[in-house]
Amino acid sequence: MPRMIVSIDGVVIKEVQLTKERTTLGRRPYNDIVIDNLAVSGEHAVLHMVGQDVEIEDLGSTNGTYVNAKAVKRQELRNGDTVEVGKYKIRFLQDAEGQNFEKTMIFKPGMVPPAVAAARPAPAAPAPAPAPISAVIRVMSGAAAGREVSLQKVVTTIGKPGVAVASITKRHQGFVLAHVEGPDMPLLNGAAIGASPVPLKHGDRLELAGTEMQFEQS
Repeated sequence: MPRMIVSIDGVVIKEVQLTKERTTLGRRPYNDIVIDNLAVSGEHAVLHMVGQDVEIEDLGSTNGTYVNAKAVKRQELRNGDTVEVGKYKIRFLQDAEGQNFEKTMIFKPGMVPPAVAAARPAPAAPAPAPAPISAVIRVMSGAAAGREVSLQKVVTTIGKPGVAVASITKRHQGFVLAHVEGPDMPLLNGAAIGASPVPLKHGDRLELAGTEMQFEQS
């Protein structure tokens, strides 16, 4: 089944399977693929699917829709094509390539595209695991106060789906926090983080959907 892998600054934040004849993309919450960024128009583009063929159509967006760095009005997508809207990159994958992504997770870190992996010296193996660092998110307020969430996965999502969601990605040098969805940005030590991922350090205080948390790294 065709799918779109949404990323920003090398961090994949969303994977969307294309199951409908018409899939909308834009900043407004009623879109099928919501990208909450001011560079993205409220109704930015639409994906048309006939069988396994997919075409993308720009809906007169302010900043345009690009496929492989070329502005388009309507164009058929081929396996591996990269759609760009604002600072976001959306990789189009058919079934064969899509199987390299974890099917049960929506959020996934940037993976090495097969074309790039093939160009690398043998052996063709997955990217090396991050350095052995461990961390937890400790809930400081609300009904779940005192609960700890171990950050063992490469990407852990926190928040309330449909309200406010953030991701914490484990990298070689540490952990980074990124906004995924919702009108309000996560707060880091009392300040909104903005659209780009930000690094976390031991003792940082997070607030998301009215819940206070603390990042603790060992």
